[in-house]
Amino acid sequence: MNDTELIEGCKAGKREALETIYRLFSRQMYGVCYRYVGEDSALDVMHDGFVKVFSAIGQLHATDLHGFRSWITRIMVTTSLHHLRKQKSSSFLSVDDLEENMQPVDEEDMISIPIETLMKFIAELPTGYRTILNLAVFEEMPHKEIAKTLGINEHSSSSQLYRAKCILAQKIKEYLTRQSL
Repeated sequence: MNDTELIEGCKAGKREALETIYRLFSRQMYGVCYRYVGEDSALDVMHDGFVKVFSAIGQLHATDLHGFRSWITRIMVTTSLHHLRKQKSSSFLSVDDLEENMQPVDEEDMISIPIETLMKFIAELPTGYRTILNLAVFEEMPHKEIAKTLGINEHSSSSQLYRAKCILAQKIKEYLTRQSL
């Protein structure tokens, strides 16, 4: 089955096409959800996201899997953000809460650690920091759009991204120090 046939099969509700799409994308979409909501909720949020995907697939205009991947990722991000809003656990701190001596992460340091370790460090960030880092870095969303999406001040978005990067830098430095012993 080529991309177009697979997507058209999903639009027609064909079970085989739906299962194939789920198998193709579930691991990657779990990773998207995990980055936002953490391990405890990622599977549930991903399943909710797939329900939305399969319910709205008739609105999809893409005819290839690349376009489909972008569309499904956006749905998973939106579903994850909705979950965070429902939990009301997202804490977005003010600029006054930032420490003066924080330094952001050095990209060379990030390259030298395993991706699984880096993802673990990201998952350990406070929810607000993690959410903004994900939106800015992984989704490449500008601060103006992040602020609008999350209902926060644009400056809060940029300052919390800076703070998230500083915390990651500290975790990476500690990790590299332990590895060099």
